[in-house]
Formats: sequence, C-alpha cells, structure tokens
Amino acid sequence: MGSTAGRHDASVRHRVRHLYSARSGNAMWFRYGLIVFDVVSILYFLATAALPETDLLLTIDLAVGLVILADFSARMWIAPRRLHALLQVHTMADLVVIASLFLAPFIHVDMAFLRILRGLRLLHAYRLVRDLRRENNFFRRNEDALYAGLNLFVFVFVTTSMVYVLAFEERPGYAGYVDALYFTVATLTTTGFGDITLTTPSGKLLSVFIMVVGVALFVQLARAVFQPPRVRHPCRACGLERHEPDAIHCKHCGASLQLRRKGG
Repeated sequence: MGSTAGRHDASVRHRVRHLYSARSGNAMWFRYGLIVFDVVSILYFLATAALPETDLLLTIDLAVGLVILADFSARMWIAPRRLHALLQVHTMADLVVIASLFLAPFIHVDMAFLRILRGLRLLHAYRLVRDLRRENNFFRRNEDALYAGLNLFVFVFVTTSMVYVLAFEERPGYAGYVDALYFTVATLTTTGFGDITLTTPSGKLLSVFIMVVGVALFVQLARAVFQPPRVRHPCRACGLERHEPDAIHCKHCGASLQLRRKGG
C-alpha cells in the first residue's frame, strides 16, 4: 500500500516538474499562463495600492493569494534544493505577500503597512523576466537593458509605496499615490521641483536614499540601452559566457575567443 502511494506521489511530482520545466506545448502554455498571472497580479497590487479595503477587494486578495500559494507550493515540492529555492529574494517576497493577503481579514493591523508588503510582489518580476528569457529570443537579445529597466521600475514603485505610507496616505483616492509617485520620480532624477517635500528627518533620509540609488539605476539603464549588448559565447578555458562584441580575448583568463559576428 505504501509503495503504491509512493509511486503515485512520484508520478504526480514528475507531471508537475514537466509542466514547470519541459519544452512540450502543454508545458509552455502552462508557463505562459503563469507569466500572464504574474503580470496581472503585479498590476493589480499597483492599481489597488491607494484603495481602501472593501469586501470585494478582500475576496480578490484571497483568490490571488490562493493562486500564489499554489504556485509557491508546487515550486517548493519539485525543487531539487528546497532551502536554496526558499532563500531566493522573490520566493521570500512571495511568502510575505501570501501572509499579508491571508492574515489581513483576521488581524487588526495598519493596512498601510500591508500595502508596502504587497508591493514586494514586484520582486517576482525578476523571475518573470528570467522565465521570458528562457522562452523568447527577444528577451535573450536584450537581457541587459530589460534587467536595468526592471531594476528602475521595481525601485520606483516599491519606493513610491513607502513614500505614500509615510507622507501621502491621508489624501483621498489616488491623489496621494500620484503625489508619492511624482515626488519619487522628481527626487530620483534630482529634478527637485520643491513643490512637494518631506520635512521630517526620516523623510529627508529617504529622499537622500532615493536620489543616490535612483541616479545609479538611471546610469545603469542608459549604459545598457546605448552600449552594444554583450555576446554570449562560453570561453573554452574558464567558462565565462558574456563578452564585449569586439572582444578577441577573454577578459577573465585571456584565452583567445572566436566570436560569431554578423556579416563575418
């Protein structure tokens, strides 16, 4: 009896692993469905960041939380190294988001704090881009620019959630959230119009943080967009995969390279 249950468990695990990693048509459609859900859930949390809690939103939150929990459980079940998978940043962010979604109806906590936690779902976008890179040539060709843009996007909206909670939550509707977004973008670009400012010590420190990190992310994005993309070609000597398009030697070990070039 036990051996039969074990074989059934192994069979189900094999089918789940097939859906998450195989190249068959059904598996790819399944993963594209997960990608669509990830995009929709991220947009949903952004769109509802400034909305008051209602019964409808709580119901949608629970439904979204169930799907995230099912996906999380399946990935942990088939993971060859579960502790390593659990310690990934996007995995821990999903755990925090799941907890915030399921505990909100039953505990009396500051909903503003939960809005920040749910904004961490944006970190899942890194796994989203990684999955798209595996499935799509466009994402592989533009990996550097996409990751640089994603870094900036995640930083802007996670920081906006923090600024909104600290300074603008009392403003009705989306006005406060738009003000928080406006302040974040004006600060990280160092435009500094001065019409909206944070005057408390914590607010000033947050402004400094936004400026320093924001400038670095903008420079990273500009470099990724305007510099030629690196070529993927494993070095036979040391295994380094990414090289400058005009490289003739590996920058890590100095071994000779024979990169494929257009028109060559």
